[in-house]
Amino acid sequence: MSVEQIAEEALRLPENERARLASRLLQSLPPVAFDDDDGVAEALRRDAELDADPAQAMTLREMDSHIQRRRKS
Repeated sequence: MSVEQIAEEALRLPENERARLASRLLQSLPPVAFDDDDGVAEALRRDAELDADPAQAMTLREMDSHIQRRRKS
């Protein structure tokens, strides 16, 4: 199966499964050589938190709503 075929199949998955797949693929890559602002470490920490407790996750709609409420404050 080609990378393009795999990508097409992956894009048919529900959003939460695509996110899990993306996380697994990113974890399979070597660490970033330079991370001046610790952003990668923070992203990996948050990913581990979600793996430990998936109930913490929010949908895109929930995130948009949260951002809108913060902008109004």
